[in-house]
Amino acid sequence: MLAVVGGKGGCGKTTTTACLARALAAEGAAPVAVDADRDMPDLHLVAGAPAEPGLGRLASGGLRAATHRASELPGVRVVPAGDGSDADLTDAARRLRSLDGPVLLDAPAGASPDAAVPLRVADRALVVTTPSRESLEDAAKSAAMAETLDAPAVGSVVVRSDGAVDPAPLLDCPTLGHVPAASDPLSAAGVERAYDRVVTRFRRNI
Repeated sequence: MLAVVGGKGGCGKTTTTACLARALAAEGAAPVAVDADRDMPDLHLVAGAPAEPGLGRLASGGLRAATHRASELPGVRVVPAGDGSDADLTDAARRLRSLDGPVLLDAPAGASPDAAVPLRVADRALVVTTPSRESLEDAAKSAAMAETLDAPAVGSVVVRSDGAVDPAPLLDCPTLGHVPAASDPLSAAGVERAYDRVVTRFRRNI
């Protein structure tokens, strides 16, 4: 189970969760993308999935009802945050472990207690950042928190990046890819190719 984390809102976590899940599905996996950001839930909007039912239904045993097909992400199942609580996410994680295929958790931004919840149930973390100094510094805090909570970072993805900045020394994990800027990332061929490369490097590091 992989938590997709980042230090700032708008750093590209949700888009990375969606695009990474799509790339995994294209390889033949059966990924599940879970919106663990209860305060700012938008994974369902990006994916083209219903907003309900979500984590609460999944926690109570409604696995089939809470996992939705995503019109924008072929082959990906999405669990929206819905009205779920921290306890629901913890209970839902136990059920998600019974599924075939990778599970991606779109975590809240920052290093707050809310951001810690998905890291407590995840096995590893993927750190998302932009090349800006502020974003990189905040991403380093997310990476450190992931390490503390026994979900060490498998690597990082730098979005809206031309590849000029390598955050590996700061984040203390390999850089899995640089994703170019795009006005509509889900439809941009360059973005899709970048996440395909991220998946290849990701598999080498797990």
